[in-house]
Amino acid sequence: MYIATRRILISLLAMGLSGCGSAKRINYYTVQMPVAPTRAASAFPVSLLIGNIAGPTIYRDSPIAYRVGSNEIGVYQYSRWVDPPLDMVKVKLLRILNESGDYQSVAGLASGTNAQYIVRGRLYNFDEVDGANISGQVSMEFELFDKKSGKIVWRHFYSQSEPAQGKDIPAVVTALDTNLDRGLKEVAAGLNQYFSANPAGKS
Repeated sequence: MYIATRRILISLLAMGLSGCGSAKRINYYTVQMPVAPTRAASAFPVSLLIGNIAGPTIYRDSPIAYRVGSNEIGVYQYSRWVDPPLDMVKVKLLRILNESGDYQSVAGLASGTNAQYIVRGRLYNFDEVDGANISGQVSMEFELFDKKSGKIVWRHFYSQSEPAQGKDIPAVVTALDTNLDRGLKEVAAGLNQYFSANPAGKS
């Protein structure tokens, strides 16, 4: 009896180990960074600092999120971002602003660089939306804080859904990336307009 039981346990253990070897792999995805343009002289004598992007706890982790209905959010177990969405949004915005050549310098808040203006943001949505059609939803808000005056001098809200050209994860990732790129370029254009209308040192 003991020997039979032992053989059964060994067989089950062997089956379990063989199952571990065939575990489903995790796929990782990222957003595209803008290509560096030919830089010109700075349009504005302004240095910007980019603060951390705030947002729900779910976007501080890497699994790709999906939304069903108005209130239900889930995550894919085997499809993840290479970095949490909150970090990706910050890095991409910093790159867009820095490579635009419109400012003397653009750096992260933690860099220790001295600057009068801080760009702060909050990510509200960055997920797949399921329904009759699948789309990538991006909702976020940014503001420009003037340390000299202690006031928020500019604010921009963005919320759009980008239809996915398919029902698989790569199609959703492409839709989210396209949507995020469009939204952050709106932010960059809005900041440009603000400094065009309010030259540094005259506000």
